Amino acid sequence: MPNTPSAKKRLRQSEKRRLRNRWFRGRAKTFIKKAKRAILAGDVENATYYTQLAVKALDKAAAKGILHKGNVARRKSRLMRQLNALLRQQEAQAPEETAA
Repeated sequence: MPNTPSAKKRLRQSEKRRLRNRWFRGRAKTFIKKAKRAILAGDVENATYYTQLAVKALDKAAAKGILHKGNVARRKSRLMRQLNALLRQQEAQAPEETAA
């Protein structure tokens, strides 16, 4: 336990920041999970929607210094690669369905 007044204040501040950081990180992780589930299920509409929300949440976390900008860039890149692969797969299937 802290003994000096400045140490007590630091403890209060760090706890407040930890909870705020946790909220932003958790929000980003939730949207990433939902986007990945939609991508695996092949649901283009939901995948696109949740990917947009995930990118926005990651950008906010980076802007606030909660996540490192390189970490955010890597996560966004991987997520967008998966989404684009799904979109390409859907486009490839679309001509086959119309021809049949």
